[in-house]
Amino acid sequence: MAKSEELGLDLVEISPKADPPVCKIIDYKKFLYEQKKREKVMKAKASKVVVKEIRFGPNTDDHDYEFKKKHAEKFLKEGAKLKAYVFFKGRSIVYKDQGEILLLRLASELEELGKVEQMPKLEGKRMTMFIAPKTKK
Repeated sequence: MAKSEELGLDLVEISPKADPPVCKIIDYKKFLYEQKKREKVMKAKASKVVVKEIRFGPNTDDHDYEFKKKHAEKFLKEGAKLKAYVFFKGRSIVYKDQGEILLLRLASELEELGKVEQMPKLEGKRMTMFIAPKTKK
């Protein structure tokens, strides 16, 4: 303690459970500042996950399907996750099997660009499926 006062710095306890306890003489304010700076850099380097959505109807025809599939390919190439869903309006809920076939067809055609994270699952009036982009090596 005398040594830290002599230098005009702070005595910081690093490991209190050790025998004897480990202490370090440092400028505590500077230490906190550098720690915050490191955390900020780590946060900036962390990748942010972007989720793009594509909506289908249970009776989507081939041209519309191909058009939306091109968008899905673009999203996966950009590195965004894809949420593809079939929305059932009114009595169209009777075509659940057509909606599932549509999503599974999309998954099989996008297999080289991404992998299915969640298989088609019916939640209320929506059947949802998630596709994550494949990592580049």
